[in-house]
Amino acid sequence: MAVSGFINLLKPPGMSSHDVVGFVRKVLKEKRVGHAGTLDPAAAGVLPIAVGQAARLIEYLEITDKAYRAEVRLGISTDSGDDTGEVLEEQDFVMPEAAAIEVALAKFRGPIKQVPPAHSAIKIDGQKACDLIRQGKEVDIPARDIVIHRLELLSLWEGGFRIDVECSKGTYIRSLCMDIGSALGIPALMSFLVRQRVGSFQLEEALTLEELEVKGEEAVLDPEPFLHHLPRYDLRQDRMKAFLNGLSTTDRFYQGEAGPLRVYAGNIFLGIGGYNGKDQSIRPHKVVHTARN
Repeated sequence: MAVSGFINLLKPPGMSSHDVVGFVRKVLKEKRVGHAGTLDPAAAGVLPIAVGQAARLIEYLEITDKAYRAEVRLGISTDSGDDTGEVLEEQDFVMPEAAAIEVALAKFRGPIKQVPPAHSAIKIDGQKACDLIRQGKEVDIPARDIVIHRLELLSLWEGGFRIDVECSKGTYIRSLCMDIGSALGIPALMSFLVRQRVGSFQLEEALTLEELEVKGEEAVLDPEPFLHHLPRYDLRQDRMKAFLNGLSTTDRFYQGEAGPLRVYAGNIFLGIGGYNGKDQSIRPHKVVHTARN
């Protein structure tokens, strides 16, 4: 059976997320490879990779919370929000004290609205915003609701400071750095970023590309433990075959959530399902067959 599952990979700076996917395809000799949560080429850190049938589960990884460590450089802004873009403004400034930075950070904790950077992969009328900009077109990206669960000042340096961020899906750290600068009244950009966590994927356990080459298929992990942010549903074992064949199962007593569910028959992970209120049934969304189940 073809290999299937997740890889906790450490993306190095200088490679795009797409480049990393190509590298994994070459190492594992598997075409069905995808990634969850794009990292900018200059950034490093956790990049969850899905291989084989598990590639169908990527959408359920992308909804998880994430954690980052970032460096905010003050006195300069760019069109991209990081130090790879064209300079828009430079300004002399007096380095704020930690207390002033803490006051600014407090404005961004909890539920907030954020405008993603124009230089991003967000699609507008089917086209990426960054591609539209390259074509010389103006881009207007609406604000979105996000949640900053934790925002901590780590240290100051002459010209900027370092922060740790835990946030909901859809958060752009480049935008956060620029917005913090605006709260301080100083132009700012993101000069460094490492992603420390994506859901249950931890930086400490991530493999380098070199380690992946050595381990090969042994690096591929069972996907089920990384989906525990989804509620569990236990299907009657006599309906296991039906679920695997794409058939729904009536459950008039279901009182759980309406979103995606991890579906099991006994201790066997079958895939992702969901509750349909119209006919009071559990319906298969993504049936998975991995080498480990």
